[in-house]
Amino acid sequence: MVKSDGHTAERRTRALERSGRLDVIRTEGPKGYALIDSGDGRKLERFGGIVVDRPEPQALWSRQRGADVWAKAHGVFSASADDEEKGKWRLDKPVPERWPVAVGDVTVSCRLQGLWHVGLFPEQGPHWDWMLEQIGRVEGERPRVLNLFAYTGAASLLAAKAGAEVTHVDASKKAIQWAKENQAASGLADAPIRWILDDAAKFVAREVRRGKTYHAILIDPPKFGRGPEGEVWDLFQGLPGLMRNAALLLAAETSALVLTVYAIRASALAFEQLAADVLAGRGGRLTAGELALSAEGGGAAVPTSLFVRWSS
Repeated sequence: MVKSDGHTAERRTRALERSGRLDVIRTEGPKGYALIDSGDGRKLERFGGIVVDRPEPQALWSRQRGADVWAKAHGVFSASADDEEKGKWRLDKPVPERWPVAVGDVTVSCRLQGLWHVGLFPEQGPHWDWMLEQIGRVEGERPRVLNLFAYTGAASLLAAKAGAEVTHVDASKKAIQWAKENQAASGLADAPIRWILDDAAKFVAREVRRGKTYHAILIDPPKFGRGPEGEVWDLFQGLPGLMRNAALLLAAETSALVLTVYAIRASALAFEQLAADVLAGRGGRLTAGELALSAEGGGAAVPTSLFVRWSS
């Protein structure tokens, strides 16, 4: 006897609509952010009131702004020879331990640490807006959102602010604590957010066994990482299984999934085809491409990541 997977035969045989092209989504980021300039392997950005100068290997072009503009940076990050994301910050002007940045209707605290990450990925703004549109289509029940590799929680807070029940999963205790601080700063202390310290792949597999479903799933995996119990994550080995299980967690009628990948040595086409494989027969619409940050004043756009979106 074949067990039901929770979908009707009609849904399992629906054709998936694919755009047939790769799109580029350009954004200037949320209102609290600006890309001031880029070039010569660097980017100059403003997060709230703090300006930072960080490495950007894909900025192959020449800088458009003068040295006097770049000299306004509060902090300059020098990457390690072994890992471009690790290194040291040189502070040329005073920088508080943490400072607020407005992201839509929520607040994210940024800080300078031993990584070039400051606590916010502004290029994700279009995905957050799209997620809010998708959960706004849910009728008759409260939207349920699963945020995997959720970091400091901007997406989780925006979803909660919009009225969703959110499950926020990250393998870093430090990142979850940071996200909770952002929750308090955003005035969302009573919002229905579950904070889960866990390996994302293990958590998703358990949710499948529990028969859980979500109306929106966000997946933003690193290239490499470790779970809280030392689990090894490798994007190319772990993502296919994670995506297959995530597809099983999507609510039957109205649901959406967005995958963002920062693996430079990859193609958006590869991830579009993986998504088409795991979502085959579910119908809906699938798009894929790149995210890019546009400079204020119309300068060069910095490509940041690959993405896939699906919705039904």
